[in-house]
Amino acid sequence: EVQLVESGGGLVQAGGSLRLSCAASGFTFDDYAIAWFRQAPGKERAGISCISTNDGTTHYADSVKGRFTISSDNAKNTVFLQMNSLKPEDTAVYYCAASPHWNICGTSDYPGDFGSWGQGTQVTVSS
Repeated sequence: EVQLVESGGGLVQAGGSLRLSCAASGFTFDDYAIAWFRQAPGKERAGISCISTNDGTTHYADSVKGRFTISSDNAKNTVFLQMNSLKPEDTAVYYCAASPHWNICGTSDYPGDFGSWGQGTQVTVSS
């Protein structure tokens, strides 16, 4: 079965950095799109970044562009999200999600288009 496990969340001061990991198993990793979503209290779940494990195409929401970097280690079936220059408004539960449509990055950030989800990891950024 498809399994995604996030790790790396925590508490950090504004301006600091965290690296999130999404470890995947149970599917053909190099033919997927892996995306990061986040959901802050009282807010909708929003897509923030995406990578195609097939061709390496990446996409970023404007809110994180220039601060966050998504990458994939296909040999380890793991996607990373390096988060720098963190702001309090980045505080949220961060989820990774997978779609078998490997070319979906930049086309859709609708959560329903991603069929597999991790359990989420909390990121809290203090002022």
